[in-house]
Amino acid sequence: MKTNAAPYLSIVVTSRNDNHGQDLLPRTTLFVNGLITQCTRFNLPAELLVVEWNPPPQNPPLHAVLPAPPPDCPLRVRYITVPPQLHRQYANAGNIPLYQMIAKNVGIKRAKGQFVLCTNIDLLFSDELFEILARQDLQPDCCYRADRCDVPDDVLRLNRPLPELLYWCSRHIIKRWSRNRLLLAFLNGMIKVDKTRLLNGLVRKKLPFLYFLHLVADACGDFTLLAKPAWEAIKGYPELDLYSVHIDTMGIAAAEALGYRQVLLPAKACTYHIYHLDGWTSLSATQKIKFLEKRPGLGIDVVVFAALEAIRNRQPYNLNPDNWGFAGIHLEEVEM
Repeated sequence: MKTNAAPYLSIVVTSRNDNHGQDLLPRTTLFVNGLITQCTRFNLPAELLVVEWNPPPQNPPLHAVLPAPPPDCPLRVRYITVPPQLHRQYANAGNIPLYQMIAKNVGIKRAKGQFVLCTNIDLLFSDELFEILARQDLQPDCCYRADRCDVPDDVLRLNRPLPELLYWCSRHIIKRWSRNRLLLAFLNGMIKVDKTRLLNGLVRKKLPFLYFLHLVADACGDFTLLAKPAWEAIKGYPELDLYSVHIDTMGIAAAEALGYRQVLLPAKACTYHIYHLDGWTSLSATQKIKFLEKRPGLGIDVVVFAALEAIRNRQPYNLNPDNWGFAGIHLEEVEM
């Protein structure tokens, strides 16, 4: 497989070389090496877009410190830099060094794959998940979600081949972020009936919360996969001058509003998240309040109301400018 083959899948992440969460480079190195190994083994033509937002000038750029795919690998890696001068246009730039969802929009806009997966740099994909991706039979009218399984950061120090690391992860899950699949099947069944001529969307209009309730929103920022035209239709994630909490949920709710069918992949087709103590989900309620005191973010109540309005009206939020994702702005890019 030549690296100049058109990618089937674009994988979008964002980061900066600031050691966020500790062990940032080891976590990201493991992530990139995992993709290199699995793209090669499963022969999946893909591209990884690393959007380096507001890079700290005292540290080397990510492309200089992360592994590059070998020449025969069907994965290519593109590093796109959003410079500090663009970052500083936001009022909260001093307290939010990286606008995660705006950065992911930058990657979505520049993605060349038929499908675009937004994920994060501290993950490994199970082989069962990668096998599904490699079949290249994803449907353009679906929004794909996968469980996130938190695993100890001991995985960073094991120094084993990827298959052994994945086996170790499967045996050391701290917590699984998912939904009860029986309940989900029941909710999906009700929604399917609502879409028939008999009800003609009556439930959507009168009880849009049922549609919101069936969304697998927990940790959705770690795995949301849509066709490229679907991302364009929802205009990516809302670009807000706020901390990124809950904005990922608004993304999948926008997809639901426009009729993209949610597909929760099988439990074994999961991601393994390298646990770190300063992650949002690891904070206590008091810690979250103190965190948001410095970095303002959306409350879940506002997100739910916005999502219900979008679902009821079958329209996205229309919050983003026409040039969302910094469309039309030249950004420095390095391809590996």
